[in-house]
Amino acid sequence: MVKKEKQTIEEIAQCPECGSTHLSKDYSRAELVCRNCGLVLDEEIIDHGPEWRAFDSDQQEKRARTGAPMTYTIHDKGLSTTIGWKNRDSYGKSIPTRNRAQLYRLRKWQRRIRISDATERSIASALSELDRMASGMGLPRTVRETAAMVYRKAAKRNLVRGRSIGGVASASLYAACRQCHVPRTLDEITSVAHMSRKEIGRTYRYIARELELKLLPTIPRDYISRFCSELKLSADVQAKTLEILVEATKKELTSGRGPTGIAAASLYIASVLCGERRTQREVADVAGVTEVTIRNRYKEITKKLDIGIIL
Repeated sequence: MVKKEKQTIEEIAQCPECGSTHLSKDYSRAELVCRNCGLVLDEEIIDHGPEWRAFDSDQQEKRARTGAPMTYTIHDKGLSTTIGWKNRDSYGKSIPTRNRAQLYRLRKWQRRIRISDATERSIASALSELDRMASGMGLPRTVRETAAMVYRKAAKRNLVRGRSIGGVASASLYAACRQCHVPRTLDEITSVAHMSRKEIGRTYRYIARELELKLLPTIPRDYISRFCSELKLSADVQAKTLEILVEATKKELTSGRGPTGIAAASLYIASVLCGERRTQREVADVAGVTEVTIRNRYKEITKKLDIGIIL
């Protein structure tokens, strides 16, 4: 007698008990269940997740679903296993009450041994502070990862000794913004770090020198898209601002001057020319400069570039 092979999940089209085709996969219990009569058709099924298209072996390896991706924003890079707080086993069954005290102790010790020494405790504290500041400033994931890498390098080179963790974390975040071309001023970093601008700047210069970070100075055009977005200006104003900056650079009006002041003045001129006028106070609040700075810069630009505007 030939033994009939077990059907796979894909081959099971209907319930053998009631003939219903309404079948559902319960991944919490790893079962295939008939929604009509409740018969369990299969058990210990595997959640393969969504299908990912891969055109070569590298893409297939990168898109393999083997857990959460590694991240430098967590002190153990996200590779540790965490015991969940749901009192259920791998099959979804409730854990008996007599075993819950033991499970509670396992959770507690697992949480303690994740941070084994003072260095890891320092990195965990700094990365938590980095995440808080980046969230407050609305920075993208790439900046957070870069900032975590900079801090880890500083900790490895023993540059944190004798300095506050918050100061080194703030300096790392500022350096990451510069590296990822997402410019933020020291004043913006200071507002979320709750530290003095002088301390953050001093720590940043020390880290950049010791780690030999190749950081190019920011240019005015790096700030234009963010300023336009916050002032709710159109793409025409942004394009006109970039044109003004190109001409100002050719006339060497940007050298020796703060990039935010030049960007704010050019944006103010473009808003007037395009009929979307914003006051100097509104532009100054967004750019983090004074109205006097904007007034001085736009006078220089309009005079040198021969731009006639009616104020």
